[in-house]
Amino acid sequence: MFVRWEFYRHEMTMNRGTAGEAAVLKALVTAGYEVLLPFGEGHAFDLVVHSKSCFVRIQCKTAWTERGAMVFNPYSTDHGRGPGSYEGLVDLFGIFHPPTDSVCLVPIDRVARTTARLRLEPTRNNQKRRITWAAEFEIATWTPQRLREAVSGEQSSSGALTLTAAA
Repeated sequence: MFVRWEFYRHEMTMNRGTAGEAAVLKALVTAGYEVLLPFGEGHAFDLVVHSKSCFVRIQCKTAWTERGAMVFNPYSTDHGRGPGSYEGLVDLFGIFHPPTDSVCLVPIDRVARTTARLRLEPTRNNQKRRITWAAEFEIATWTPQRLREAVSGEQSSSGALTLTAAA
């Protein structure tokens, strides 16, 4: 019985991951980006976006809703080896949130290492500082220039990544 449950749980995770990857791919293509699919297994990234002379490695994740936030695991869940960091292996997370049917692109250095949260609603205690809003990272807010800046680590004069609406 244990083997069956583990297999079933693995299949559910695989299907959810595949659906999330497909949603991120569709959103990127619809937004006009050139998307490359890695050949073979074992890559840390699921998609690569080519923007002018820049290649952006994207790891796709499917998020769920928890207490007014979009939540996802920002680490690999490679069965058998334990959780691993994507640091240095990917540039952005491509996040699909099924309840809102939305896709966000999030620089890897903008989320915590254990659990990533992007706020959808204001906090119950009205906290304003140290909040990462999902709206900042919706795919429609990204331009090719900002995509390259996020990957190269360039920042605006204020010291923060500035994302502007695509034309």
